[in-house]
Amino acid sequence: MKKLFNPIKDKTAEIIEYLMSSPDMPKDEDLRFKLRLSIEETVENVVQYAYKDGIGWMEVGTALEKNGLTLTITLKDAGKPFNPLEKSDPDINLPLEEREIGGLGIYLCKQLMDEVLYRYEDGCNILTMKKEISK
Repeated sequence: MKKLFNPIKDKTAEIIEYLMSSPDMPKDEDLRFKLRLSIEETVENVVQYAYKDGIGWMEVGTALEKNGLTLTITLKDAGKPFNPLEKSDPDINLPLEEREIGGLGIYLCKQLMDEVLYRYEDGCNILTMKKEISK
């Protein structure tokens, strides 16, 4: 399942709902909660930061791999190159007032998903998140 959103300005909720309504999504509520949090964090970051004023496109999709055992979620955009995985994880043991701003969303995503990958290819940022959904 794949869809192109253009422009992405003011479409965060629509993009999230599109991904969450995918027939590839598991029925298990705990898994759906983790997937939704990861999707919200990553989609919001692309919408807010990839393009000046949110004028640009994002292609999103889901797929099942490994005989339906692994859900793959892909976000692709042609915004400014940015690898969120290069940012070091925040020190969550520090008091809030001593922590650096930013980075908590991708950290959360890395904790909730089984695998998070980034690549820059043909002028596009491609973020891939994978989660085992069945045993």
